[in-house]
Order: sequence, then C-alpha cells, then structure tokens
Amino acid sequence: MDKTLTKIELHLIEEVKKRRNLLGLSQLELSQKLEMSDSFVSHVESVKKRAKYNTNHLNAIAKIFGCSPKDFWPEKPL
Repeated sequence: MDKTLTKIELHLIEEVKKRRNLLGLSQLELSQKLEMSDSFVSHVESVKKRAKYNTNHLNAIAKIFGCSPKDFWPEKPL
C-alpha cells in the first residue's frame, strides 16, 4: 500500500501543525477538541501513517483556531 502523501496533503498538514504550535496546542489537545481519538493528530502528522485531514476536519480546526479554513490552503495550486 502506497503511503505517499500528495503535495497538497503535506501542505495542509504542515499549515495546521504550524498554527497548532503557534497556539501552544499539543497533538493530544487538538485531537480532544476535535472529539477524535487521542492519537488522531499525531497519526495525521506522522509520515508513517495514512491518516489525513478531510474538509470537515479542516473546518472544525479553523473554528478551534479562530481562522478561516482557506487559511490552510496554498495561494496557488501545487
């Protein structure tokens, strides 16, 4: 099974991670705020796991972070 993430998936994960760190939220705290398993965010941020954010996750994360979901997306297509 190919576990390679696309450029856009990597970009979204890195943007969420960057903003999460700026807000001082741990992976566990964000997972719990999303009402997901305690390991959800760590699995998404791990290159060894297949978990990734979907549009519903990004919308919920934007609410938690107090930003727009579009803030996670690149200015131009990758």
